[in-house]
Amino acid sequence: MPLLPRLNPPLADWHGKSVWIIGASTGIGRATASALHRAGARVTVSARKTASLEAFASQHPGSVALPLDATDAAATLRAASQVIDQGQLDCVIYCAGHYQAMRADAISLDDMQRHLQVNYVGAWNLLAAVIPALLAQGGGHISLVGSVAGYRGLPNSLAYGPTKAALINLAENLYLDLKPRGIAVSLVNPGFVETPLTAGNAFEMPALLTPDQAATAMLRGWARGDFEIHFPKRFTLWLKLLRRLPDRLYFALVSRVTQ
Repeated sequence: MPLLPRLNPPLADWHGKSVWIIGASTGIGRATASALHRAGARVTVSARKTASLEAFASQHPGSVALPLDATDAAATLRAASQVIDQGQLDCVIYCAGHYQAMRADAISLDDMQRHLQVNYVGAWNLLAAVIPALLAQGGGHISLVGSVAGYRGLPNSLAYGPTKAALINLAENLYLDLKPRGIAVSLVNPGFVETPLTAGNAFEMPALLTPDQAATAMLRGWARGDFEIHFPKRFTLWLKLLRRLPDRLYFALVSRVTQ
């Protein structure tokens, strides 16, 4: 029986590839930028924290620090122009994120808006800035970092989960629209990763990974040509199973195990 075709062209040889990572000052984004630099990519790192970006650039010769607040559409367009002016853009990764545990009995509208702007609107700003250039050059790869929190509703995820669910749907739509035009699209859905965003969690985080482990899983997924890259499998496969349960069973089980 023939194997199913890969959803994306395998991206394993990074030598000389131009990669732009948004959300690269800490956590998964920074670890991934380091891993890609070691693999031979020409990495441009963006985030709001200028000092962290400059420290990265000094530690990774040949990389470029490009400070950016992705929630600013005009600034994102200007930053994209700088990156594109340097030549072909092979891969762009949106890894910016905001997370604060929230439940419905303690809503912060300001923080909900912050989640929306950073986790979703920032991705839209980036896409609007780079897709025309990728179409013009006839190829490239877009990778959006979502979360398994976007699969279904979870406690403490009132503000975060819906933005990641939107990002998952967005990636699927992008894939359908852009694959026929020669542009690859991938979606990264991590479980719990030890980052500044998760440091404030007061609950147990099963199968917790380091940022370096997350970066390794991402590079493996790109090398396989995956659309969705989810990890660690010992945790995310259970969540995928839960995703398929009828509502009555899902709500009862999640309520029981998270009390």
